[in-house]
Parts: sequence; C-alpha cells; structure tokens
Amino acid sequence: MPLKRIVVLISGSGSNLQAIMDAIESGRIHGQIVQVISNKTDAYGLVRAANAGIPTTCIDHKTFASREAFDDEVRRCIDINQADLIILAGFMRILSARFVQHFSGRMLNIHPSLLPKYKGLHTHQRALAANDLEHGCTVHYVTEELDGGPLLIQAVVPILQNDDENSLQSRVHTREHAAYPLAVEWICAGRVRFDKDGIHLDEELLPDSGFRLGYDT
Repeated sequence: MPLKRIVVLISGSGSNLQAIMDAIESGRIHGQIVQVISNKTDAYGLVRAANAGIPTTCIDHKTFASREAFDDEVRRCIDINQADLIILAGFMRILSARFVQHFSGRMLNIHPSLLPKYKGLHTHQRALAANDLEHGCTVHYVTEELDGGPLLIQAVVPILQNDDENSLQSRVHTREHAAYPLAVEWICAGRVRFDKDGIHLDEELLPDSGFRLGYDT
C-alpha cells in the first residue's frame, strides 16, 4: 500500500505537527507529510518542518480580499500536493463551507475538550467553572459545523482538585500528542472508514463519542 500523502495546516508552534512527524519517523504511521502550510510567517511549526526536510508554504490570509479567496489558494496548494489527508494542527482560521466540502472525509482537526462539550474557545476555563470531573481532547473529522464533525478519538484527563487553567491545559496538551498521531496512524493503515452511518474502526461502528483513550492509555 502506498504511503498516504499528508498536508498539515498550522498557525503556531506546531507541537502536534511534531508529534505526528515523530510517529512517522518511528515507522508507526504509514504516511508522509508532503507539505506544511501556515497562514503566519513566524509560526515555529515552519521551522520544525524545514528542519525535517519537509516543504513549507506560508499563505498570509491578510493579503487576500476575502476568506473565500484565501481558502481557494490554500485548497489549490493542497490539491497540487495530491493530499490523501489534511491535518489541522493549531490552524487558527475558520474555514469556508466550500473549502470544507471539497475535502469532506479527508480532513481532521483536534479540539481541546471532550466534544460536544465546550466548542469554541476557553475550553479549560469552562470545564473548571462547571466543576467537571474530567476533561480532554477530541480528534474529529471536519464538517461545516464548527467543532461539530464526527468524533474519532477522545483522550481523557481527570480534573484534579488543585488544577488551574494552565495545569489542566498542559495535561490536555500532552494527551493531544498521543491522540492525534494515533488517529493518523489508523487512517494511514486503512483501518478507518467514514460514511453516512458514522466512523468505522476495523469495520466496527464507533459510538458517537468516538474511541476513548482513558487516563492510563
């Protein structure tokens, strides 16, 4: 089976990009990152990619007249690279419906909450304010609904009595680095199928909450 061609979209430090790069380097993921695209010239993830010999492109959204024009240029770049899988790794742009539809079933995002709880921003603060007992992150397919696509993996952390926003964010971030490479590994191995019924892993339909990675996994 040929290597899956992966394009990663970033806006910042690229720590999830690094986790996926490390999993590819170790042989866990049967894929290759063929391009890293950022909308910010100073994103450190571009340095991570360049150091690994991965081609990079910066497409500054501020130079485009509209969101759709920016998205069209990003889409063109992805299509040139014949991407099988598009990974949003801290890509801080809301994508247009036309863009999302074009890559339907091929684009993943990771969100720092146990969706459908706490879509949007300030997820750690909101989990603490609600006195939740657990929190975590979710890898999901991207649809037109913000943070609303089908859920593939949820990685869970307990909320500790002395947690504040920073400590909770740090532990969730660590779990992101486990969940995201695992999701990419499964997809590149052909173990995941996404259709109108939901997400199938090894031909078994996953629950709506996705596969759960508990505290000790």
